[in-house]
Amino acid sequence: MPIDPHEQDGSGTVSRPTMKDVALHAGVGLKTVSRVVNDEPGVTEATAARVRSAITALGFRRNDSARILRKRRTQSIGLVVEDIGDPFYAQLHRAVEEEAHARGHLLFAGSSSEEPERERELALAFCARRVDGLIVVPAGTDHRYLLPEITAGVATTFVDRPAGGIESDAVVTANTEGARLGVAHLVAGGHRRIGFVGDRSGIYTAERRLAGYRAAMAEAGLPVDERWICPGPIEPGRVAADVRRLLAGPDPVTALFSGNNRATVQVLRALGDQRDRIALVGFDDLEFAELLRPAVTVVAQDVAGLGRTAAQLLFRRLDGSAGPPRDVELPTRLIPRGSGELPPAAS
Repeated sequence: MPIDPHEQDGSGTVSRPTMKDVALHAGVGLKTVSRVVNDEPGVTEATAARVRSAITALGFRRNDSARILRKRRTQSIGLVVEDIGDPFYAQLHRAVEEEAHARGHLLFAGSSSEEPERERELALAFCARRVDGLIVVPAGTDHRYLLPEITAGVATTFVDRPAGGIESDAVVTANTEGARLGVAHLVAGGHRRIGFVGDRSGIYTAERRLAGYRAAMAEAGLPVDERWICPGPIEPGRVAADVRRLLAGPDPVTALFSGNNRATVQVLRALGDQRDRIALVGFDDLEFAELLRPAVTVVAQDVAGLGRTAAQLLFRRLDGSAGPPRDVELPTRLIPRGSGELPPAAS
């Protein structure tokens, strides 16, 4: 007799249909249902169709607990980023998710808010849920807390920044070279006083991009006034105050280099109606960069490439790839659009 998929158990709650219910509904044996559910051979197409029809009618969903115990794999991975709402990390998340989906894996993700302790909590929480692997954008500089998990078989890859205190696969952008390229572009346009507005000191990407700024100035034989370098939290008030200071005085800067997408947004707000007079190159592309006048010149990262490559490295480890940790560096590209091509204002 067909099973009522809404039949209640003794507690008054609706019970979930089981493979036994599917077998009774389809008029087949339990092993036949198991073969269809697990895509195993040995079932005629007509019988398989009858089983699938029963699965649909009952709303059956496979319970993966037994499979997980048997294979010791959960078909899931964890991703820890700084802020999943940031366009940069949203794009990276999407690239990782596409790779995971192609491999039949579920992706769990969380934001560390650039707090090392929160990064640790998220990573270990994912491990407690038995993810097969982790992809981490580091907030901290000591990742030895992951050693027991790695020893237990959790594959781990770091992206955007390398791990601290352990050896692990890592995928990063050519941050120093990208920043050097952007600042050199401003120098080639005739600028000699160039300000740097970046993220907080101590952040791997911020430090590398500042190094690129210094390298470009040194290569051009230009002195750097330390007052032109403005690191700090990417907050509207802080950035606005720094931009006002950089543009004031008898020898103001004539160009700005911003260290990431969030810094660029705040610099644009601070410049206001001076956007057409102060040259600007930003690190990271912006979705609206071409809509502004002048459009924003950027040093673009391959964000999707970062996420895709990190996921591919992780799945290679899950597939049994051995060998020493790999360090992959992806190139950047300069996209001239107008703001970085403005000439120095006449003194």
